[in-house]
Amino acid sequence: MTASLWNTLDWSRILQDLGAFFTQPAPGGLMFCSMGFWALFSVFFFLYIFCRKWNRTAMLLYVIAFDLFFFFKANGLLMLLLPATAAVNWGLTELMRRSRRPKALLALTILADLSALVYFKYSGFFVEGMLNPLLHSNFSVGEIVLPIGISFYTFQAVSYSVDVYRGKYTGRPDFLEFLFYLSFFPLLLAGPITRAGRFLPQIRANRPATRHELRFGLWLIILGLIKKGVIADYLAVYNNLAFDTPASYSGFELLMAVFGYTMQIYLDFSGYSDLSIGIASLMGFRLDENFLFPYRSLNLTEFWRRWHISLSTWFRDYVYIPLGGNRKGQVRTLLNNFLTMVVAGLWHGSTWMFVIWGALHGAGLAVHKLCRPWLKKIPDTWPVKALSWLVTMLFVMVCWVFFRADSLQSCGEILGRIVSDFDLAYLAPFWAARRLWCVMLLVAAAGLLIPPKAYGRLTVRFIKLPWPLLFLAFLTAAQLVIQFRSGDIQPFIYYQF
Repeated sequence: MTASLWNTLDWSRILQDLGAFFTQPAPGGLMFCSMGFWALFSVFFFLYIFCRKWNRTAMLLYVIAFDLFFFFKANGLLMLLLPATAAVNWGLTELMRRSRRPKALLALTILADLSALVYFKYSGFFVEGMLNPLLHSNFSVGEIVLPIGISFYTFQAVSYSVDVYRGKYTGRPDFLEFLFYLSFFPLLLAGPITRAGRFLPQIRANRPATRHELRFGLWLIILGLIKKGVIADYLAVYNNLAFDTPASYSGFELLMAVFGYTMQIYLDFSGYSDLSIGIASLMGFRLDENFLFPYRSLNLTEFWRRWHISLSTWFRDYVYIPLGGNRKGQVRTLLNNFLTMVVAGLWHGSTWMFVIWGALHGAGLAVHKLCRPWLKKIPDTWPVKALSWLVTMLFVMVCWVFFRADSLQSCGEILGRIVSDFDLAYLAPFWAARRLWCVMLLVAAAGLLIPPKAYGRLTVRFIKLPWPLLFLAFLTAAQLVIQFRSGDIQPFIYYQF
């Protein structure tokens, strides 16, 4: 059976993907759902096993070389920003450890870390989106290409220096170890944003992956391929059409696109996080979970404890708490929450739509915190839980429209048509025209119904399967990715952030 499935793989497509990895710019060549990537990773991983057993320094150099090649494929010569950031951050942090004025050196380190990010990501927004309207001028910064992965490795660099300053991380990595930490390729596109105290000790330990980690990593990779490469990519085709030209669709069709995008962005990002954590697990590195069933949340505060956990906790520890957290009264707490979410929105993209998205979530969190004393008095019954979930999901879905729409006008058109032009008569023809898309959406929604305990039991059962069956499951997932592919691989939503 395994041989039969192996023979059904589209090897011409796999070889085409492998060629694209070496000859085409990112993001297409770098997608973890590209079969070319997995062909290359198989070779890399085989040599990685021997390097790790032979010599730790050789392993570090080998992985760093692959990391930098990966970054070069993503960014061309802009990949030099990564080793430059690592050198500056590591050097200034070492000086800070011995300085009598560590706070000043910390400020200098953070400024150096953020300067490249601000220039490449926000200079156009500040000049053309804020300065020009204010001064009635027409200054232009020209076309600036945003280096892929810059937000993630910059945030890791900042967290390292701040944790050293605060005494939360007391380790003394050498530069090679730090460069390995900052450039680790599974974290390039999707994170999770990993703290130095969690990752650097694992580098020094140089512990090979256990059998459990190998099997668990393969489980996450299979989940990621199905989430991102099959369901999210298939949903994206119709979602993109509807969001890009909302005037061409009815209210019902646009509502389905909103449902579709709500599932697409979750499956896209959580699937890529699964792939990142799974690849790291195969290599013997344990990363923290990044999503914890966020669409099962009963309020907005809970949602942000479950969604993109590494980013949420990063903003909590390095933005919200330095602003004062909840230590300066209720009004200041609510303001700090709001400002943190606005910054989080701006992190996602340098447009006003992302700022509005962040502001909406900040206002929603503030309202929930204000109402919490009153909400605690309501009996925690199933109808109350159902209503809480419904309100939370409706709010999150409306916010996703702001996140995805190109402009306020487009956003207004989508929401306006859903309210004013909704007709269930479109259900039958929509099902007839997009039956497989509807099935994909229903499968994605059904996944929300799986209790976390049942998911844990399923994981344990998978890990106990014999290796031939595990390999067969991976080949099946790969075949599904190839089977449902429509044209080029859909870009990973979060790579642009």
